[in-house]
Amino acid sequence: MRRLMDEAAMEAVALRSLANLPEEFRRYLGDVVVRVQDLATQEMLESVGLTHPMQLSGLYTGRPIDNKSVWDVSDGTPDRIYLFRLPILAEARERDIPVERLVHHVMIHEMGHHFGLSDDDMHALEDEA
Repeated sequence: MRRLMDEAAMEAVALRSLANLPEEFRRYLGDVVVRVQDLATQEMLESVGLTHPMQLSGLYTGRPIDNKSVWDVSDGTPDRIYLFRLPILAEARERDIPVERLVHHVMIHEMGHHFGLSDDDMHALEDEA
């Protein structure tokens, strides 16, 4: 029987994904916080037009760096990447893929939102990392 990955273990996998990115991307992630929680809140779901928490495996909240200026004043809230543990575990089991692989995929996608990248750009970055 496979052991379910807890929040701390999933966060460690996510942070390894960040560490394996090319330096030109890592240097712009210093203020991004990674959070793992079991499910998205109702407010998070509504922000992306979803209704069921098992539909959302990751979420970027913040302002993409291509929309920021040196003149911006922070409100003290860092940009965040949320990983939703239960949907990720369910999808990995359903697709019969390692959880680590899916976490990496979700991290790349959410980091792409931070960088303002297109889906094609995100796929290319995932292949490099």
